[in-house]
Formats: sequence, structure tokens, C-alpha cells
Amino acid sequence: MIFPPGYPGIAFTTAGDGDMRGDQVDRDKAAAYLGIPQLWAVVDQVHGSTVVRATAAVNYGPADALFTTEADLPLAIFTADCLGVALIADGAVGVAHAGWRGVVAGVVPNLVEAMTDAGFPPLRAGIGPGINSCCYEVRADVAEQLPGFVSETTWGTVSVDLPRAVRGQLGALEIWEAGECTKCSAPFHSHRVNATPARMATIAWIT
Repeated sequence: MIFPPGYPGIAFTTAGDGDMRGDQVDRDKAAAYLGIPQLWAVVDQVHGSTVVRATAAVNYGPADALFTTEADLPLAIFTADCLGVALIADGAVGVAHAGWRGVVAGVVPNLVEAMTDAGFPPLRAGIGPGINSCCYEVRADVAEQLPGFVSETTWGTVSVDLPRAVRGQLGALEIWEAGECTKCSAPFHSHRVNATPARMATIAWIT
């Protein structure tokens, strides 16, 4: 498990913590370790830009970001190459699932805007492990949708730098970044490596 230093209320799980999306036993163990409730607010991630305000530990359906002002209500999104982004405000937290489609659609700035409009402007952001430009080979039509963030894999093909794109969408917020690639580093679940159905979690809660 990864804990951004000085960012209470944020945790990024690793492959060693198990399957946070599909295995309730693994999720319960993680909750016990973190000292948070076993039931979390989640969404059916669809690589879009919809943000929901969570008030209970339920599944809010198709969306890719949540925020809450409720104490004792953990939020979670699940990843296995996409980026998990967590935001901290005074009295609120938020999480976003950011793959290339979500980045293009603006899920991260939408979450910032939703929290700000609710009266809880984010102050800090944590970006979890995800596939980095070293390994994120993409088609030309994908690269065209992320101008300014086109890069190259270690084997010389076109890639995009998703972490840098997300940092650019967070503006002047204080940012902590894991900086680890889920495809070529361990121990992370990576869909690109083996099409695993297992997922890591980005978890945020109000401390």
C-alpha cells in the first residue's frame, strides 16, 4: 500500500494488497488495515467525465469520479494501468479514474470544478501509479487527442504521457505523484501486461 507523505486520508493499493474490485475479502482486509469502514462509495467506471457527490456507501452507477463531505464514507475507484487521482479539500475528498479517454473528456477538472462549486475547493492532489509514457503505446488517433503530451515508448513507438497531462489539468494545486509505471514496475496489476481482471484501488476518506 502506498501512502503519500503528508496526505492523510489517501491510500493507493498495490497488487500485493489483492483485488480491490473483485474480492470483498481483500477489500475488507485493506479497510481493516486503514481503519476505515468496509463499505465504500464506488461507481461503474466508463471512461467518461461524470462526477457524483456521494452521501452513502453505494454504487452510484456510470461515472468516473466521486466526492464527499461525509465523515466515515470512504470513496474508491479501481485501476490497472489508468491513473487514480485523489483530491483533498478542507472538509471534503474526491477521487477520479483517469485513463486517456477520461483525461480527454476532462474528468479531473470536472471533479475540481464540482468540489469547488460545492464550496470545497481542492487544495492538494495525489496521483497514483499508472502506465507511464515508457510503456503506454497508443494509436496515432489517440495521440492526436492529447497534443502536447505525445511521447515515445522505450522501444521507439508513439506513446502519451498521461501523468503529465493530469498534472497539467490540476493547475496550481499541490501535487504528490507516485511516479511508478504499472506495466514495467512491480508490484502492480496491469491490464496491458496480462489482461488481468484484478484492480488496485485509489481510496480517499475524510480524516
